[in-house]
Amino acid sequence: LAVAAIPEALSSIVTIVQAMGTQKMAKEHAIIKELKAVESLGCVSVICSDKTGTLTQNKMTVQNIYTNGQTITIDQLNLKNQLHRYLLYDAILTNDSSIVDGKGIGDPTEFALVEMGRKATVDENLLRELMPRLEEIPFDSDRKLMSTKYELHDVPTVLTKGALDVLLDRTVKIRMEEGIRDITQEDREAILQKNLEFSQEGLRVLAFGYKEVPEDYTLSLDNENDFIFLGLISMMDPPREESKAAVADAKRAGIKPVMITGDHKITATAIAKQIGIFEDGDIAMTGRELDAMSEEELDRKITDISVYARVSPENKIRIVDAWQRRGSITAMTGDGVNDAPALKKADIGVAMGITGTEVSKDAAAMILTDDNFATIIKAVANGRNVYRNIKNAIKFLLSGNMAGILSALYTSLAAPFAPVHLLFINLLTDSLPAIAIGMEPAEKDLLSEAPRNPKTGILTKDFMTTILTQGGVIAVCTMIAFHTGLRTGSAATASTMAFATLTLARLFHGFNCRSKHNIFKLGFSSNWYSLGAFAAGVVLLGIVMFVPFMQNLFSVTPLTQSQLINVCLLAAVPTVLIQMFKIIRDIK
Repeated sequence: LAVAAIPEALSSIVTIVQAMGTQKMAKEHAIIKELKAVESLGCVSVICSDKTGTLTQNKMTVQNIYTNGQTITIDQLNLKNQLHRYLLYDAILTNDSSIVDGKGIGDPTEFALVEMGRKATVDENLLRELMPRLEEIPFDSDRKLMSTKYELHDVPTVLTKGALDVLLDRTVKIRMEEGIRDITQEDREAILQKNLEFSQEGLRVLAFGYKEVPEDYTLSLDNENDFIFLGLISMMDPPREESKAAVADAKRAGIKPVMITGDHKITATAIAKQIGIFEDGDIAMTGRELDAMSEEELDRKITDISVYARVSPENKIRIVDAWQRRGSITAMTGDGVNDAPALKKADIGVAMGITGTEVSKDAAAMILTDDNFATIIKAVANGRNVYRNIKNAIKFLLSGNMAGILSALYTSLAAPFAPVHLLFINLLTDSLPAIAIGMEPAEKDLLSEAPRNPKTGILTKDFMTTILTQGGVIAVCTMIAFHTGLRTGSAATASTMAFATLTLARLFHGFNCRSKHNIFKLGFSSNWYSLGAFAAGVVLLGIVMFVPFMQNLFSVTPLTQSQLINVCLLAAVPTVLIQMFKIIRDIK
């Protein structure tokens, strides 16, 4: 009895269910690196996600160009116009992307600029061959600029591209079609207004500038200023088709989606509104504004902030820390080397499999092979399902063992179960049905529930009440079978009937523990594993009951037809009662 009462299959079942969960997630483009992360995903209440490539398609295309105080399209670019030509030089030369066999290689933003050049009849490979790069200061997420030095028409020239708010502060002149002149306040206001218009349309905007320098000029961070403004180029990175639905699913699941991006705040807010992250009353904040906030102020406003723009890797760590102080389980996405500390800090670090660096992948608990926000929501649903299946398996094991304990204690007063009976019941009815319960597919309403509190234990008052009630009902039916056997036969008959009833009742009970919903709502065929486990259990029980050699080995005696009918009816009664209760509850 002591051996049979211990659910020794539990540890292996938990591991199997978690492993099967990771396998399913991998098929859905989420690779889990830490087994415990499968279960932890079900607790996630905040998802801080990058915008580009995760919420959007990461397929940038140039939309409109602002130069000479006018908005034009790619078709209106004219290589004979020196202003247009210099803007194209800047876009293509201050750029590490290229087109190979019709496919873009490199950063999607830079590829969009190269593609623009192709449409304007400029071949980037030929241009770069004619004008080799002399010096370079690579793009930096804090500086938000990239500068390169070339010989343009035999004149040493520095070409720069980057965020408008940074580049405009370093601009002293502006180039118009009629020539170069000092930039005025009116020019600055017109440029900022056009940038605002582009941003409100959800467009990413890059600013371009240049300056001619002496022969002995060496490019450095200290002299990355005094530029001549050339123009703005706006690009569209459309939201993924599935992002809006995924964000809606996240909110329905009680999960707060937060957008984190290096884009302009207005651009980020426009995209966030399109996909449902930003709603009326929400706050959009830049990294600088975040730096200026105290911890107390951030704690007060954190639940209202839905968009973070122009953020640094340090900002990401602070955002995660603020949510964790509230007790929220936080998932954070990242792809760069500098994102690794934030991924480690988050409860679930999520790295990008396509664009992510090896450092970010090493730091993360989960890797998205498709860089898709919707995949995170699928992973959360799978995490919830894994935890629910583990909990249901525990319910099945403990309630079944409870029935065995109560029955064994009661029948021991008269004719106890043989030890082999208890061990057979324990090995047969514990393992296969419990594993089948662990394979239960996710239900449609799984994301309608709020994230579970990770501090809440499994053995709650309601959970224990369910175990005792269901175990008690099975035990009562087993005791009735025992007394029926005593009345219609011998003590050996009573023991056999009790053994068969308890075994079959626990096999039936596997269907009860599949879900909180009734079996008709679930459908028998929705989990073929449960049907297979039940069928295997019935076959093994039949072999023990009807094969003479096995009868002697398991100390059972042949039963009459009426006794077998009683066994089947009594074994089915607990499941019928439990299912009737669930049907009534589901109707309500």
